[in-house]
Amino acid sequence: MRFQTFHEKWHQQLDQLVQKLKKAPRPPSSDEQNNHLLDLINSFLSHLGDYYQVKSAVAHQDVLILLDAPWASTFERSLHWITGWRPTTAFQVVHTKSTILFENRMLDILEGGSPTGDLADLSPDQFKCLSDLQCDVASDMMLYNYGEDMGERMSDLGAIVQKADELRMSTLRKMVQLLRPHQSVDFLISAASLHSFVCVWGLNHDGRNDLIN
Repeated sequence: MRFQTFHEKWHQQLDQLVQKLKKAPRPPSSDEQNNHLLDLINSFLSHLGDYYQVKSAVAHQDVLILLDAPWASTFERSLHWITGWRPTTAFQVVHTKSTILFENRMLDILEGGSPTGDLADLSPDQFKCLSDLQCDVASDMMLYNYGEDMGERMSDLGAIVQKADELRMSTLRKMVQLLRPHQSVDFLISAASLHSFVCVWGLNHDGRNDLIN
């Protein structure tokens, strides 16, 4: 249960980082504000790296606790890919947020409004790079599918979980490199909000089912 305690405390700290991201000036109006966004982004990624470092140690000691994930709801576990979020979800977050922001600004854009620098202003080059990265990530994910021969690969499962987490982390880092600081903050906030929604909705749903049963 020690990892579960760490997991809960880590998420509390993540929520604090998300609040800092939300309060940061966007778009940045000076180099100082831009550097502040970069510092917050690096802190966010560093916090994720700490999580995966601890999780990696657990994966090699007791990988079954990660597969069981007693801290997660039934709904959240149904979305898991090798004990965590699917790396391709990150691209869905970017495209969805970009579309929503673009549609909200449609009138302003038609009237010649200035770019805001957020995810609504993704350039063609950025879209191309994100598409290429998504294809690479999807191909990498195929290498780690362990479904049918899971029993035979149980001894390798800890290493598979570690590799899957490395893919999750590298995907985030590469996406942040492709985005401008303002866009990266939008993306990280949206991704964290989605994760929070899945957690809360799933736990509430499990609670309702417990009452019914």
